[in-house]
Amino acid sequence: MKGQWQLQEAKNKLSQLVDQAEHEPQVITVRGIPKVVVVSVRDYHVLTRPQTTLVEFFQESPLNGVGLDLSRRSDTSRTIDL
Repeated sequence: MKGQWQLQEAKNKLSQLVDQAEHEPQVITVRGIPKVVVVSVRDYHVLTRPQTTLVEFFQESPLNGVGLDLSRRSDTSRTIDL
C-alpha cells in the first residue's frame, strides 16, 4: 500500500513522511495494524469543517418552531435554611 509506514520507519524518516503527507494521507502501522493517519493541515481543515452553519443547524432541528419560553425570570433566588 502506497503511503504506509511501519512505526520505526516513520520515526526514522519523519521529514519524508511529512513531505508526502502534504500530497496524500500517510498510514502508520504498528505490527502490521494501521494505527494512525497523517494528513496535511489543508486536508484536516476540509475534514473538520462544519457541513452547515450554526443557523442552518438550528433551522433544520426537529425542535424548530416549538414554542420554548426562553425568557429569564426576574426572581430566581430561594431561601435556604442553614
